[in-house]
Amino acid sequence: MLQSRFGRRARQGWMLACAFTAALLLAGCDNAPKFQNLDITGNTQFGSDFSLPDTAGKVRTLGDFKGKAVVMFFGYTHCPDVCPTTMAELSEALKQLGPDAAKRVQVLFVTVDPERDTPALLGQYVPAFDPSFIGLRPADEAALKKVTKDFRVYYAKVPGKTPGSYTMDHTAASYVFDRDGKLRLFVRDGQGPGPWVHDLKLLVD
Repeated sequence: MLQSRFGRRARQGWMLACAFTAALLLAGCDNAPKFQNLDITGNTQFGSDFSLPDTAGKVRTLGDFKGKAVVMFFGYTHCPDVCPTTMAELSEALKQLGPDAAKRVQVLFVTVDPERDTPALLGQYVPAFDPSFIGLRPADEAALKKVTKDFRVYYAKVPGKTPGSYTMDHTAASYVFDRDGKLRLFVRDGQGPGPWVHDLKLLVD
C-alpha cells in the first residue's frame, strides 16, 4: 500500500514536471508579463473551467467571476498548516493590493475533504480569512475526482488514530485565471504575500 501510494505520487510529479516544462517553453515565446510565479498561459494540460456548488448550494463556474482574477486553491478545513497559511497570505495580499484592486480578485477554496467539510463548516472557515472568499464543495467523490484530475491535483487520505482523525495529503499550490477566464499561473504555496501582490496586480490593472 505504501509503495503504491508513493508510486502514484511519483507519477503525478512526473506529469506535473512535463506540464510545467511545456509552460516555461510557451511563456518564453511571447512578450508575456513578467510574473514571479510560474506562467502556464496557453498550457492545455490543465483544466479550463469547473462546475462546483458553493456552501449555499449554488453551482459555480468560472463564468460567474468574469472580470475578476480568480485564485483557485485546493485544501481542507482540518489542514494544520499549508491551507490556513495560504489563506492568510491571500488575505494579506488583498489588503496590500488595496480595496479597488482587491474587488477584482476572487479567491476560491475547493475542499478535497467533502466527507468532513460540510457546507456549514466550509461556510464558516473560508470567509473567516476574508468575507469575499468562497468555499466550493464537490457534491460527491466522482465530482472531486473530476476536478482534481482536470487540474492535476493530487489528494489522498492518510489514516489517523481514529476514523475521524485522518489528514489529507494534497498538492500545495493554487491556480490563477485572468479577468478573461484564461488560466495564467501556477502558484506554489508558502512564498508569502509578496509574489501574490506582484502577480495579481499585473492581472487586474
